[in-house]
Amino acid sequence: MTNPAKAQRSVSLVTGASGGIGSAVVAALRTAGEDVVGVDRVPGPREGDLVCDVSDPFAVEAMVATIEAERGPIDQLVNGAGLLCNLPALETSPQMWQQVFTVNTTSVHAVSTSVARRMVPRGRGAIVTVASNSGRLPRHSMAAYGASKAAAALFTQSLGLELAEHGIRCNVVSPGTTRTPMVDAMLRDSGIDEAGIVTGNPATFKTGIPLGRVADPEDVAATVAFLLSDAAGHITMQDIVVDGGATQNR
Repeated sequence: MTNPAKAQRSVSLVTGASGGIGSAVVAALRTAGEDVVGVDRVPGPREGDLVCDVSDPFAVEAMVATIEAERGPIDQLVNGAGLLCNLPALETSPQMWQQVFTVNTTSVHAVSTSVARRMVPRGRGAIVTVASNSGRLPRHSMAAYGASKAAAALFTQSLGLELAEHGIRCNVVSPGTTRTPMVDAMLRDSGIDEAGIVTGNPATFKTGIPLGRVADPEDVAATVAFLLSDAAGHITMQDIVVDGGATQNR
C-alpha cells in the first residue's frame, strides 16, 4: 500500500552518482518511478545531474535549497560518495587520512543534516548511507577506509535514533568487494584478481566470499532501493551487509 504522505511528487537525491554503485542506485530508483537528482564532484553522464563538493557544507546547503525550490521536497537521500584507500596504516599519510574522512564521513554529515532539517517539518523521509563491510571488522591495508566507513555508519544510525520521532528512517548498506571502476583500479594496482578475492587470502586474514562471486553494483542498489521503499517502512537504524557472506555477520 502506498504511503499517503508520498502522494505529492518528491525527489530522491543520490551523491556519488557517477560511481559504479551510485550509477546503479540512480538507475534502480528511476526504474521504480522516482524523480532522481544525481550529484557528484565531476559532471555526470545523465541530464539533470549536478556537480557539487558534498564535503563542503555551504555548497551542500545551496544545492539542497536549489533542488527543493526547483524540483520538490527531498524525501529520499542516498549517501553514495566514497573514496577507496588501500594502504597499510603506517603508509597512510595525514593528508590521505584527512582526504578519506572528508569524502567518506564529512560529506555524509553535511548532506544528511542539510536534508534532514527539511524532512523534520514534513514528518517523513528516508536516508541510506553506503558504507562498507570494511567498517565492521579489521581489513588488512584498509585502516583509514574502514575507520571512515565505520564512522559514517554509526553517524547514520545515531541520526536515525534522533529522527525516528519525526517519521524519518536512517539505514546503512555495507557492501563487500563490488565490481566498480574504483575497485577494479585497486585490484590492478595490487596485482589481485577477482578469483583471489573470492577464494580469500590467509596471509591477509581474508576469508573469501562464500557465495563465490564479487558483487555487482546492482546487488547493492537493489538493497538501497528496498530500504528507501515503503516495503521497509518499519526498518530503521539497521546496517545490511551485501558481501556474499564475506564478513559472516561479524
